[in-house]
Amino acid sequence: MEILFVEKAPKAIGPYCQAVRVDKLLFISGQVPFHPETGAVVGVTMAEQARQALSNLRAVLDKAGFTPSNIAKTTCYLADLSKFAEFNQVYAEFMGDHRPARACVEVAKLPAGILVEIEAVAAAE
Repeated sequence: MEILFVEKAPKAIGPYCQAVRVDKLLFISGQVPFHPETGAVVGVTMAEQARQALSNLRAVLDKAGFTPSNIAKTTCYLADLSKFAEFNQVYAEFMGDHRPARACVEVAKLPAGILVEIEAVAAAE
């Protein structure tokens, strides 16, 4: 098992790591719309925050030598499901033609009042 530290993604703010690699699997902790260097929330809309969370997710994938096409499963936590279409548009742009398994749920609250958090499991070919 390998614990990953990714400088281009926000640091963990609790007792967890950004990602863990086990053999050909990469388990990525929930990525949020925090700026990797400042820790500030990026954006106020669902689209803006989703883009930043996915940018952080890409940084973790890159560090491990993976791409979005390696993602097997995501779990997406939204603070407001009425913004589902806005989120889905950004998510689809990020994934391109790739369609991993996904769960997308509304939650009562996310850290720092953010609108979205995305966790993923990726697999090497």
